Amino acid sequence: MAISSLLLRPCPPILSTKPTAENSHRCYTSNRLGLRCLTCKNSLRKETAETSPPISATLFSDSEYKHSWLEELKRAYPSEISSQQWENDDEKFRELVDKRGVDNVRMLIVDSVNHAKAGHPGMALGMAEVGYFLYRHAMRYNPRNPKWFNRDRFVLSAGHGCLLQYVCLHLAGFQSVQIEDLKRLTKLGSRTPGHPENTITDGIEVTTGPLGQGVPNAVGLALAEAHLAARFNKPDVAIVDHRTYCIMGDGCAMEGISHEAASLAAHWKLNKLTLIYDDNHNTIDGSTDLAFSEDISARFQALGWKTITVDLRNGELKLFENALLSAYGETEKPTFIRVKTTIGKLSKKEGTSKAHHGTFDEDDVKQMKQKVKWENQQPFHVIPMIYREMQIQADQGEKLEAMWTSKLHYYQTAYLEEAVEFNALLHGGLVPGWESSLPQWSITDPVDATRGYSEKCLNQLAKVLPGLIGGSADLASSNKAYLHDCGDFQRENYKGRNIRYGVREHAMGGISNGIALHGGGLIPFAATFLIFSDYMKNSIRLSALSHAAVTYIMTHDSIGLGEDGPTHQPVEQLAGLRAIPRLLVFRPADGNETAGAYKVAVANRDVPSVIALSRQKLAANVEGTSSDAVERGGYIVSDNCGEELPEIILISTGSELCLCEASANLLRKEGRRVRVVSLVCWRLFDRQPQEYKEDVLPSGVSKRLSVEAGSPLGWREYVGEKGSVLGVEEFGASGAYLDAFKKYGFTEENVTRIAKSLLSC
Repeated sequence: MAISSLLLRPCPPILSTKPTAENSHRCYTSNRLGLRCLTCKNSLRKETAETSPPISATLFSDSEYKHSWLEELKRAYPSEISSQQWENDDEKFRELVDKRGVDNVRMLIVDSVNHAKAGHPGMALGMAEVGYFLYRHAMRYNPRNPKWFNRDRFVLSAGHGCLLQYVCLHLAGFQSVQIEDLKRLTKLGSRTPGHPENTITDGIEVTTGPLGQGVPNAVGLALAEAHLAARFNKPDVAIVDHRTYCIMGDGCAMEGISHEAASLAAHWKLNKLTLIYDDNHNTIDGSTDLAFSEDISARFQALGWKTITVDLRNGELKLFENALLSAYGETEKPTFIRVKTTIGKLSKKEGTSKAHHGTFDEDDVKQMKQKVKWENQQPFHVIPMIYREMQIQADQGEKLEAMWTSKLHYYQTAYLEEAVEFNALLHGGLVPGWESSLPQWSITDPVDATRGYSEKCLNQLAKVLPGLIGGSADLASSNKAYLHDCGDFQRENYKGRNIRYGVREHAMGGISNGIALHGGGLIPFAATFLIFSDYMKNSIRLSALSHAAVTYIMTHDSIGLGEDGPTHQPVEQLAGLRAIPRLLVFRPADGNETAGAYKVAVANRDVPSVIALSRQKLAANVEGTSSDAVERGGYIVSDNCGEELPEIILISTGSELCLCEASANLLRKEGRRVRVVSLVCWRLFDRQPQEYKEDVLPSGVSKRLSVEAGSPLGWREYVGEKGSVLGVEEFGASGAYLDAFKKYGFTEENVTRIAKSLLSC
C-alpha cells in the first residue's frame, strides 16, 4: 500500500502567520544575556521575539525575586557580593546564581547517595557544572511533554553518573523524578535505578551503563536527525532541527565501541553532535595513568572532529558556554569537548578513584557543607529560586514546541505529499496494510537461500515503509541487505537509507539502538554474519533492555556456510541469543517463514529481533510452511496422524526443516505416524497458551527428535528426557557445505536412522 494513502492527522494552527525563512531557522544560544548565535549572527532577543524576552527582563527585573537571590548569595558568597555592587550588573549576578545552582546540584547528589547508601557520586559531582548548564541554558526540551519530537537529545554514556541526570531532571521539572525518587535511588521498583533506563524514567533517551555504549547511541540519534532533516526540511520551514549531546568518561574512551562510533560520526560529518568528555583521570582501579596515556583530543582530531579543551576545575561556566557556542557554529564536523574536572568535587576523596562510588562519612559531609555554606540546610533541600530558574527553560521549551506545532501545521498545508510521509513516521512508521507488501512463495518457485528471500522481503518493505533504514558491517552483498534505489547515507546524501558501517559490528548495533529510540519512526536493520553477533552482543542485549526495535539480519547461520570453516561457522551463537530476555530469535526455513519473521519483527515496535538466515540454498521449499503461523513461534508443518497421536515428532528450524520433512516422508511410506514441527522462534512459542503448545507437542508423545545445525543447548526442553537432539558440539570444519553437513550427521539418511532408533525403543 502506498504511503500517500494515509490520512493526515492535522494539528490545529497556533500561529496564523506563515513561518518565514528567518524565524524557521534554528538559532542555538545558551539563552544567556546578550549572546549571539555563531551560526546565524542573530541576537537572542531577535530569535525569541515570539517566545520569551531575555532572562534579565524575565527574572532579574522582578525586584522581589532578585532580592531573594541577593539574600541567598550573601550567605553563600559574602566576600563576592554586596547589594550595591551587583545591583546593576545582571551578567555577574547571573554567574553567581548559576554557581549557587551548581552547589545545589552537588548537595542533592551527596544527599541521595548517603540516603540510599549506594551509588556513584564521583563523576556526578565532578560534572555538576556541565549538567546544570546543559539543562538550565543550552538544551531545548519540554518537561511537560518529554517526548516532544523536536527536543534536543541527551545521552549519558557514563551511565554510572546517572545521579547527575536525575537531579537535573528533577530541577528541570520532569515529573518522572521527584524528591522522593531521589530518596529511592537504586531501590527496587524506583524510577531512579543504578544506571539510567529509558523505559523507567521519562527524560532518559536511551539505557546506558556498559561503558562506551552511549556514544554510538548518540551517533544514531544524530544520524536520525540528519536523515529526517534532509528528507523533510524545506527552504522556508524546518520541522526537523535538534541537537544531540553526549557525556562520556575515561572508561568510555577506552572501550573500542566509542572509537568505532566516533570514526563514523566524523566520516558522516554529523555537526549537530556534541560529545563532552569528562576528563577526570580516574577509573575504578586508580588513576588512568595505570593503563591510559594517549592524547584523546589528538585521537578525535585525527578522526575528523572539532576538538575543544575546557578546564572546569575552578567552576568557570563561561568557558563551557564558549565551547558550546563554538560547537554550534561548526557546520562540517561533530564537536568533541574535553572537560577537565575533579572527580568527587568537594569531598575529602576528590581527585581519587575512591570517589568513584560509595557514600560519604559524617565528617566528609560536614566539611562539604561548610565549603558551600550549606550547614543549616536539611537533606534534599532545594533553593526555591532554583525551581523558578529552571522553570524558565521549561516555559521556553513549551513555547518552542507550540511554535514547532505551528510550523508543522503550515508544512501540512504547503507540502502535502511530504507531510503525509512525515506524519506516518511521527505515528510509528507503519502504514495501514504494509504487511501485504511481503512476498509469498509456493513449493514450485525456484529454491534460494533464506538470505535471498530476505533480500526480497526487505526491498518490498522499503517501498511501503518510509522509515526502513539500515545497513551491513561491510557485508551488504553477502548478507543481501541492501535497499535498491534508496541511495547510501553519506554526507552528500543524508536522504540515503543504506548505511555503510564498514567493519564495525559493535558500533553498528549501538547506532541502530539510537536510531530506533530517536522517536522519528525510523525502523532500523543491522546486518552481519551470525558468528559476528558476538562482537555486538552487548548492543543486542541493550536493544532488548531498552525496547529498541532493531531487526538484526544474521546470515551464514550454521556450519552450512561451508568453506570458511570453524572461525566463521556459528555453533553456540543461537543458544546465546535465545538466552537474552525479550529478544525474538527467528530461524526461518524458507521464503514464507522469512516473510513471516519480517512481519513479526516489523510489527513489534518495542521488541528487537534476530533473523538468522542461510548462506546455502535450501534443499527444497517445504510444503506446509506458513508466514502467518510464524507469529506463534512453532506450528505443525505436516502430519499424517488423523485423529491419533503421532508416533514420533521431528522438530527443526531453518535449512534443516526440509531434512526432517524428507525423513518424515520416508517413514510415512513405512506406515509410521510422523509429525513435523517448525520451531522458528522459541520465545514466541513459549508464550503461547498451554492448550496450543499441547496441541503442537502433545505430552503423550515422548519420541521426539530435534534437528538443528547448532549447539544442542536448550533443545532438551522441547524433546523431553526420552527424546534425541541432533546438534553440533564442536567448532565445525572447513569444506563444502554438503560435506560439512554429512560430517556432523545432517543428512536425510542420518535423521531417518535416529528416528527409527527412537521408534524401536
